Amino acid sequence: MIEAIKDKVKELLDSGEIKGFLGLAQKNGHVAPHLYQSVDELDIMVLGDQDKAGDARYPLTKYLTNIYKAYPEDTFGILTRGCDDRALTTLYTWNQLNPEKVVTVGIACPQELADACECAQPFPQDIVAGEVAEGRESSSVAEVDNMVLADRFDFWMNEFVKCIKCYGCSNVCPMCFCNDCSLKCDELVKSGELPPEIPVFHHTRAMHMVGRCIDCGLCEEACPSDIPLRTLYKKVNSIMGDKFDFQTGIKRGQRSPLNKIDK
Repeated sequence: MIEAIKDKVKELLDSGEIKGFLGLAQKNGHVAPHLYQSVDELDIMVLGDQDKAGDARYPLTKYLTNIYKAYPEDTFGILTRGCDDRALTTLYTWNQLNPEKVVTVGIACPQELADACECAQPFPQDIVAGEVAEGRESSSVAEVDNMVLADRFDFWMNEFVKCIKCYGCSNVCPMCFCNDCSLKCDELVKSGELPPEIPVFHHTRAMHMVGRCIDCGLCEEACPSDIPLRTLYKKVNSIMGDKFDFQTGIKRGQRSPLNKIDK
């Protein structure tokens, strides 16, 4: 699989179709994001830990958004899994990236990883390497919804109270791109004080994830308190599906009902 990806990236760089390729590299004993600008660098390219495709988790699309802001006229390639593909589709509709300036090199996550992530679509729409795995539906939302209301309230409050307000969830999220974060505004965060109190912090962030969350699970992985954030955002996404028949990032060009432009 890695050789197919390297060959594709080499072709793109050699032809000048892209200025650089955002992928993963083995550096200093760790897997980390890397912007490849020369084919001479490709010997350090990997797809994950121990070269297991997709298991090294970084918000590559968030990095690409920042690169695009600095170099809007240049075209860049990016290693794309299923969740990255959903992120790109959504970022295009929010005008955070120009699809004409992005070239994807897609990999399908193996079935083992799809199962572990409970990913409903563990593959991008355009695949260069890997075999399509079967999607998995999560049962976590149903488990919480099946609780009686009082127990459900207690469950979430007991989870929210663990929060240390590190902002790790928003910092890692590829869909957090607001120039001014409402969770850091003067009305909620006074100088010298802590960020918004529980549960305002998580309620506010959950509302901002409506129609945006692409279910990558990075927020939950980054959370040092093991709060089931993915379940929370899956819940708001399920409401969008029920009420508006909308699934974030699945259909290219489809805007969220909360991202409509009146003409």
